[in-house]
Amino acid sequence: MLLRKRRAMVKARARQAAFTGYTGLDRRAPVSEAARALFRKAFPDHWSFLLGEIALYSLLVLLITGTYLTLFFDPDMNEQVYQGSYGPLRGLLTTSAYASTLYISFDVRGGLLIRQMHHWAALVFVAALGVHMLRVFFTGAFRRPRELNWMIGVTLFMLALLEGFCGYSLPDDLLSGTGLRTAHTIVLSIPVVGTYLSFLVWGGPFPGHIVMRRMYIAHVLLVPGLLIALLGAHLVLIVYLKHTQWPERGRTNRNVVGMPMFPQFATRSMGLNLAVFGVLALLGGIAQINPIWLYGPYRPDQVSTGAQPDWYVGFLEGALRLMPPWENVVGGHTLMWNVLLPAVVLPGVLFLVLYLYPFFERWVTGDLMEHHLCDRPRDRPVRTALGVAAVVFYAVLLAAAGNDVTAMTFRVSLEALIWIYRVAVIAGPLIAFFVTKRVCLALQAHDRRLLREGVETGAVSQSPEGRMREGTRPLEAAYRYRLLVRDVPAPLPRPAVGAPRRHRIRAALSSWYYRDRVEMPATTEQRLQVSGRTMGPLAQVDEE
Repeated sequence: MLLRKRRAMVKARARQAAFTGYTGLDRRAPVSEAARALFRKAFPDHWSFLLGEIALYSLLVLLITGTYLTLFFDPDMNEQVYQGSYGPLRGLLTTSAYASTLYISFDVRGGLLIRQMHHWAALVFVAALGVHMLRVFFTGAFRRPRELNWMIGVTLFMLALLEGFCGYSLPDDLLSGTGLRTAHTIVLSIPVVGTYLSFLVWGGPFPGHIVMRRMYIAHVLLVPGLLIALLGAHLVLIVYLKHTQWPERGRTNRNVVGMPMFPQFATRSMGLNLAVFGVLALLGGIAQINPIWLYGPYRPDQVSTGAQPDWYVGFLEGALRLMPPWENVVGGHTLMWNVLLPAVVLPGVLFLVLYLYPFFERWVTGDLMEHHLCDRPRDRPVRTALGVAAVVFYAVLLAAAGNDVTAMTFRVSLEALIWIYRVAVIAGPLIAFFVTKRVCLALQAHDRRLLREGVETGAVSQSPEGRMREGTRPLEAAYRYRLLVRDVPAPLPRPAVGAPRRHRIRAALSSWYYRDRVEMPATTEQRLQVSGRTMGPLAQVDEE
């Protein structure tokens, strides 16, 4: 009896202390207001919006496993004789970085599992970021007012590539050392300042003695700090701007429909979190990745057989292998075009295009309206075709990164394979563009036929005259709404004679973007309703 009274007294005091603390905090910070706003926020319920959450939870796994690995990893490049548990390497000279990675793999309890989970989580993180960006691009979710969030996402993707490369290079094995030597060559190829940058990063001639420590600091401190800061800004903007949504009944360009954070969204998100953790733990336990003990320690005069980087930087490797051996000397400086163009200029141009594309499309469209409804990719054939062409371009470069393995496996000429890839990297995106555009227009024509004729039922009837006719039924109201409610701008009018060149270029691009379209059969009343549902939430300014 006395014990129960004491427990009740302790619980009452704890509740009173919690209430007092919360009241004091709420008086000094808007805790209640922020909590009410967050709990009232509508979260998306479509599966495609979960891709960003997969990236978020993969990053959480990276932070947890990476913290554990830092307790045992030594980024020192001083050499020592290995005397660890892995017998085939005993007696070899290895750096402390390589030896400590072997120690994690074979001597630390659960070390190999955590290390492989960390590597798999890095691959899933970059992949989820990439697919999430593709979803945003193909659905037009980068448009106003979300241009800043798109730029933050592109920066996150770029930092993820840098973070992955630094972590991939830390073990100082023969495979990662080959990639680090390639990075050194890329830095040297930068005109005028390349040698200075090389000495700044490596601290002297390659392989140097301090680059590993610098990459370690960047990998565990600088880049993760930037990632977390940008991710926080990204999430704050998502909460402030609200999510985009697919056009369905009750969802317009002026409202936000979704599930509340608690308990629906929190329960679903927690389930996804546990699933990501479980899948990565399963991969770390049964799927071997990056077995550095098979590659051996790095030696500057050796190269690992069939050396391939992780997939997210494979396109750079493929571009380097396809570039002809062009170089010349200008003003006493050697310009290594065979390295500079594919490894410096190409990624710089790609990321610049990603940063500027939202503003380019807005300029071409002349559209200053806010957009909160997702586009169906088929309704924007040129944008979709450009995205597919970019994916094909990346895929060809990624395949070219393994041309030596492909040539050896299928017993074909390496030189012939290089020329095939050189043709494919140009012709492939062009073919993909035209095919994708025609497919999108064909899908629009299919939607038009469904709206006119209805859905086939499979029942066949015969008229008294003997004519066979297939039965159809009208589309469901929800599906009809989805097909009709779309926001496809019309091409800009042709400018008058003597107009500035930029106006003529803009009109030509607008015509190229939007002249090919299939109009949906709709009555005047339906068109007015569609215009009302796609109208922006704010009055628009007619200025350019």
